[in-house]
Amino acid sequence: MVLLRPLALLLALVVSELYCLSWFIDVSESQGPGATLQSFSFNCSPYIPTLELLHVQPPTTFFNPPSLTRWQGTYVGKMTLSSSARLDALTVNHYELQLRFTCGNQVTEGRLSVNVQRDPNRDQCAGRFASPAGEIIQVRETVTPRTPLYTLLLPGQGAQMNITSAQDPPYFPGPFSIDGQGQLWAPSQGLKGQAQKVFQLQILVTFGQGRSCRGMLTVKVLPVSSSQVSFPQQAQNITIPENLVPGSKVAQVHARGFDVRYEIVSPVPCRLFSIARVDGVVRTTAPLELAQAPDAAVTRLRVKAFERLRPWDSAELDFQVDVQSVNRWPPRCLPALLATQIPETTPVGTFVNTFTCTDPDSPGSTLDYQLLFHSPASASSLCLRDGVLEVNDTLDCDAPGACLQHTASILVLDSGQPPMTRQGRANQASSLTFKWLPAEVPVLVMVTPVNEFSPTCVSRTFRVREDARPHTLLGSVMGTDLDYPHDSIEYSISGGSAPFAVDSLNGEVHLLGPLDYEMQKSYRLTVLLTDHSQDQDPTCHRSGSCTITIEVEQDVNDHAPECEPPFQELTVYAHLGRSLEVTTVSCRVAQEPQRLAFSYRIVGGNSQSRFSLQGAVLVHNDLMLGPPWPEQSHTYELLIRVADAGPSTPHLSTTATVIVHIVPWRASTGATSIHRTTVPSRMTPLLVTDTEVFWQPEPWLTQVLQTSSKPTQALLLNSIQGTKGSIEGFVEAPRMETPQAPSSVMSLHHFDGRAQDSRTGRDYLFNTHTGARRWL
Repeated sequence: MVLLRPLALLLALVVSELYCLSWFIDVSESQGPGATLQSFSFNCSPYIPTLELLHVQPPTTFFNPPSLTRWQGTYVGKMTLSSSARLDALTVNHYELQLRFTCGNQVTEGRLSVNVQRDPNRDQCAGRFASPAGEIIQVRETVTPRTPLYTLLLPGQGAQMNITSAQDPPYFPGPFSIDGQGQLWAPSQGLKGQAQKVFQLQILVTFGQGRSCRGMLTVKVLPVSSSQVSFPQQAQNITIPENLVPGSKVAQVHARGFDVRYEIVSPVPCRLFSIARVDGVVRTTAPLELAQAPDAAVTRLRVKAFERLRPWDSAELDFQVDVQSVNRWPPRCLPALLATQIPETTPVGTFVNTFTCTDPDSPGSTLDYQLLFHSPASASSLCLRDGVLEVNDTLDCDAPGACLQHTASILVLDSGQPPMTRQGRANQASSLTFKWLPAEVPVLVMVTPVNEFSPTCVSRTFRVREDARPHTLLGSVMGTDLDYPHDSIEYSISGGSAPFAVDSLNGEVHLLGPLDYEMQKSYRLTVLLTDHSQDQDPTCHRSGSCTITIEVEQDVNDHAPECEPPFQELTVYAHLGRSLEVTTVSCRVAQEPQRLAFSYRIVGGNSQSRFSLQGAVLVHNDLMLGPPWPEQSHTYELLIRVADAGPSTPHLSTTATVIVHIVPWRASTGATSIHRTTVPSRMTPLLVTDTEVFWQPEPWLTQVLQTSSKPTQALLLNSIQGTKGSIEGFVEAPRMETPQAPSSVMSLHHFDGRAQDSRTGRDYLFNTHTGARRWL
């Protein structure tokens, strides 16, 4: 990089006028991406400074944001070209860069002017001439033959130019030509009669030593126009602010005519303004700082409009540009941001926060304050009084959406001497709009919730059947809390071991275990309610309670009868043709002594129908037994089903076992007698498991009869519902002495198993040791 004027800049933090200074550097158009334009040294102890590129005029992406590094106790900033930089002095030869330096609370701004200079060693075709579309020029058909139409500007000197494209008739009236100065000449025959034609010319530019480039010129021939150049608007005055950056649009003029061009003819040279030749846009070319250039306050411009091919056909327009001073600095406030949080119970009139503001342009001047709410848009809970933010209304977080984050802005406006200008716009009527530019202090106030109320609930009574299944829903405890959110309540049952539970989230009361109407008909439970998530302090909770009553309704039959004894073994000496009461089955429901109605039925072992029941009395009948009289004793294993017969449902049942040894009476036998063997109900059951495999499994009963020298084992059945039987276990009875029996009884087979024949389906008893069978 070639810096024509090296610049060493030391930004002092105490110099507040640094924003009005300007610096100039020259850079060659041959500089490419990454090239360093300028270095800056800063002293900013003990802070960490920042260096920013605010904007570039005219807008471009050729410049990187400035870098800032620390070196030997100072900070060094650099301005470099970006990867997209393509400097071309023929296209843009001047850029204005606005920089901002921040060190702690001090902010300074400066302008860096970059002049792009031609590089004589840079030989290339540039601009629209070298683009794919080429340069387009328009000429009238009345153009004088052999007159210059266009001048091609190229870097360097001594370049040779030749038209390489064909110019054959009859399309071409004659050949165009170009000389070594880059001037394109009209054909010697002129262009009369060639209106609306377009001629494309390929041009080869040779710089010597084998260097060359190509471009295109397109010549459009226009018909002759009889119009004259004139300005439709009258003289006007335009007012602009002094803080416009170079390149800003001031106004635009428009003249009637054909292919009109514009230029400033007074003052010449014009230091502050320029006009675009094609569109007539007037722009600033230098800073308009009235403090440094008081003569810039009023400028009278004279603009000339003329036809490009007929410069003599022209018109002029005079107008005045007034530059108005600007109230540059808005008020400054400390702190720059108001952020705080207050509880919802804060009293009205409490100060929330304070701040102070001053006007750098007019110290001690009166400032105006405005409070603008953003969220919620129309809040009345806060207000401003003499620059102090305070609570204006009750802060309540106990409604949905009430406890909010209040965001607002405090606008601070100065007295406007001169009026603060946000934006100035000039139009053809020369009007200018001025607005105050206030300082804006963002406000963020968070209202925090306070747990003010305890949760409550209403006492209720629930009813449930005695036979309700576990997990049955009995009802819900409806808790309420005036604090928001209103449903942030946890439920629990205080103490006790009742078979109930409450859902901690929704208050639903469920049954956990079985109920017994006879044991307890009513329960009283205390339900505790504890709130949560209703205070800024997560450990702050409030609690309440209420009582619920659960009544067990409808006495449900849930106890099966119990027979005493559950097992009997009897020896009967029977007479031929007589009926004999064998025993009485005694049963009751211990838990419900009032239940006395039972039904009795023999469900097994009554072969040949020798036995019948008269209520609870078991009767042996020999009336149907014909000769011959049996010579041997018979044993009957009777199963008697005992079921409750009252109105309560369901009907439960149990089965009593009665083993009867029938011994035929003989003269030598003596009097008829009955020997009983029973199992006391107070004996402790001994659980034994016995498994039998058969084709169609069904509950079956077994017993083991042993000799008088061995303990008797008997089957104990328990709680058989309906017609289904279940074997719960076996009971082992202690040894009991029985009266002397005939030898025929002692010789009976002892059957310890029961099964079903797979062919006939008939049940039978069998002895596992001898294999003996007895059909049932």
